Order: sequence, then C-alpha cells, then structure tokens
Amino acid sequence: MGAFVAVAAGSGFADWRRMRRSDPDRVGWMPWTLVQVMALLGAVLTAALAIRG
Repeated sequence: MGAFVAVAAGSGFADWRRMRRSDPDRVGWMPWTLVQVMALLGAVLTAALAIRG
C-alpha cells in the first residue's frame, strides 16, 4: 500500500509541475492524472483487503 501512496504522491507532484511549466508549448506525454487515480485506487483496494483479511 505504501508504494501505491508514494506513486500517487509523486504523480500529483509531477502533474502540479506540468500545470505550472513556463513554456506552454512544451507538453509531456505522461498522463499524470490517470497515474495518480490508478495508484489511489490500488491503495484503497489493498487497504480494504488488509482490513478484511
């Protein structure tokens, strides 16, 4: 679960940097928002499995 939270935090930081870039024409190819959502979903699922089992 900790790895999922770390990936979510890192992708949130990367998305924040992407939104504040100085050159708006220099776009990236990594979908940071999707990475963050998937990591948060993985963290929630593993936490639910840890609580249940």
